[in-house]
Amino acid sequence: MGIAKDFFDENGYYVARNVFAGEELENLQNDFNIIVDQLQEHTENANARWSSADHIADSQGTVVVHTHQVQAYSAYWNQAFHQKQFLDITEDIIGPDIILHHSKLFHKPAGNGAPFPLHQDYPYFPTVCDSMIAAVILISDSTEDRGCIRIVPGSHKLGRLEPGFSINHNGDERQKEFIAEHPLESAVPMIGKAGDVIFFHYFTLHGSDVNRSPFDRQSVLVQMHAGDDSMETQGHPYSGDVLRGHNWAMTRDRANSVSV
Repeated sequence: MGIAKDFFDENGYYVARNVFAGEELENLQNDFNIIVDQLQEHTENANARWSSADHIADSQGTVVVHTHQVQAYSAYWNQAFHQKQFLDITEDIIGPDIILHHSKLFHKPAGNGAPFPLHQDYPYFPTVCDSMIAAVILISDSTEDRGCIRIVPGSHKLGRLEPGFSINHNGDERQKEFIAEHPLESAVPMIGKAGDVIFFHYFTLHGSDVNRSPFDRQSVLVQMHAGDDSMETQGHPYSGDVLRGHNWAMTRDRANSVSV
């Protein structure tokens, strides 16, 4: 096992520094902004703010511009998910066979970027072997005042929490209990520079605060699972792209259902 694997297994996350840099990073930043403009021009409501974030201070009227499957918009972004260093770290964490489940773009505008309460990702796309991880590629610097991702170290060891505790159930009593037990302030801020990547398990409790700064916060989240794992349920956008190695769980019927 490598350094990333050891730290990830113990803490539920790992921060890799300077994975993307130079011209490669500039191209990703430029295409990110093109996608944001495209979304705002052609999407009636690109704001993916969670109503369950209402309890977070200054969250009213906040915005987060969002889309799935960033690789469907840009060749540079498609190439980024195949970048060697990025996949080397991913391989250290989940093994040599790496499957892209989906990607997501998040643009938190300056001064009113929407927050997310602490939650697990697993209820949205559970896998049989629970190998799913996220990799958040920072496209801008990420600081506390920009509403950076916050993580509860070691919380992946909680395993599968009841879905009602972890997803967007505004007003649900179980959600209120969960928020009371796991306030956003209890999580550790993941401070990073543009080009860093934050990896975390889909059991790991994570969220983010409001972007109160005069600068945008921009990131792309990549969800990946091991090639010998498979989906328990399928109701979420799913790429199925093999980033490295082989998809041992693929069948003809599954291949016919894969979409960008």
